[in-house]
Amino acid sequence: MKEKIQSFGRFLSGMVMPNIGAFIAWGLLTALFIDTGWLPNAQLSSIVGPMLTYVLPVLIAYQGGKMVGGPRGAVMGAIMTIGVICGTEYTMFMGAMIAGPLAGWVIKKFDKAVEGKIPSGFEMLVNNFSVGILGLLLAILGYYVIGPFMGGVLAFLNAGVAVLVNNNILPLVSVFVEPAKVLFLNNAINHGIFTPLGAEQVASAGKSIFYMIETNPGAGTGVLLAYWLFSKDKVTKDSAPGALIVHLLGGIHEIYFPYVLMNPLLLLATIGGSVAAMIFNTLFKLGLAGPPSPGSIIAYVGMAPKGSTFMVLLSAVVAAAVSFVIAAPIVRLSNGKQSLADSTEKMKEMKAEAKGVAVSEVKTAADNLTAVAAEDVKKIVFACDAGMGSSAMGATVLRKKLTDVGRTDIDVQHASVSEIPADAQIVVTHQELSARARKSAPNARLITISNFMAAPEYDSLAQELKL
Repeated sequence: MKEKIQSFGRFLSGMVMPNIGAFIAWGLLTALFIDTGWLPNAQLSSIVGPMLTYVLPVLIAYQGGKMVGGPRGAVMGAIMTIGVICGTEYTMFMGAMIAGPLAGWVIKKFDKAVEGKIPSGFEMLVNNFSVGILGLLLAILGYYVIGPFMGGVLAFLNAGVAVLVNNNILPLVSVFVEPAKVLFLNNAINHGIFTPLGAEQVASAGKSIFYMIETNPGAGTGVLLAYWLFSKDKVTKDSAPGALIVHLLGGIHEIYFPYVLMNPLLLLATIGGSVAAMIFNTLFKLGLAGPPSPGSIIAYVGMAPKGSTFMVLLSAVVAAAVSFVIAAPIVRLSNGKQSLADSTEKMKEMKAEAKGVAVSEVKTAADNLTAVAAEDVKKIVFACDAGMGSSAMGATVLRKKLTDVGRTDIDVQHASVSEIPADAQIVVTHQELSARARKSAPNARLITISNFMAAPEYDSLAQELKL
């Protein structure tokens, strides 16, 4: 059951993540040009509504349809979603998340049913008219059924959100969010749940507190500061400042997750910091105009509406301060018994159990080495959950290591662990994602790491591939 829930969350975020740039563009339009924005402009602000109502839901549905039914599924998803949008007064992000995959599934089933049965010369006619006719029928279904139904669901959810906000209990959401984050569900939570809910609030109020829950870099900052100042393990202490820079300025939160997993008591620090920040945000009625992605302090503050920049920055400071106060004694009392190196096996076991994978299976995945001669290696892929954050950073680090040993001929790419290119010869990923990486790239050599910044595997691989 846990694995199914995680897969569902990843699927939802997979529809949103490729379109985050569009969400950011819309958020910037809102922050800059609406009546209460930094640069009010009646003409440019007219773009905000259509982009929110049509462009973003259609992009989500297009991606969802593509994930299920390929390019034809993508077109079907877009067609159906127009019907869903027009069938209700609510912004249909969640409707698009249903319509896109459903339309992709329909055309996929149709294509399978007629495979090999189309007379020669009629393939293009059948392909085009099947999308047109089925797309029209699904758009009508979306207008009369899915749109109104999802409108009712959103009305119910909005009422629930109002109860949480009005009774000042929204901060308790962090009690569940922070543990889920360190199990690498951050993208699923943020982009699969909070981004659509936040868009609904921005449409009516110009800002949303939902954009401040998972993305606040303060909680992780406090933990990394505690390790930097008080850790008695030299490797951990020396790696913490670099991790802090990447986390706080680069916005790659995954980099602090191993530090928390080394000592699970530190979840108290991240939860405490996040809850404190959310209480602060609730009291002062703060919100962001768009999703800060990645969750760096720069993007976080950059999405602050006019007049609230300092308070938004202060919310990150509050989270960091509370997290640090809780984390400092925990790190000090650990007496250096736990380190990044010592906790590797413990992390494997804990993460494997969390995903319902046998420990032996994870170890096998880590040892899955397909022999490839050094001179024949031409493509390495660094994979992470979404393919945009930690994998991009890891690919940059690894590319530099290879350049230092003269291997500029190797193409180092980054990708989602679920969409590793078929021609990848070596795949590098976090050990928690090893089982999924092995499934996506069964013929590639798999190298797993536990620390994005200071992984010894980078240097080992670079030396191995040196000619």
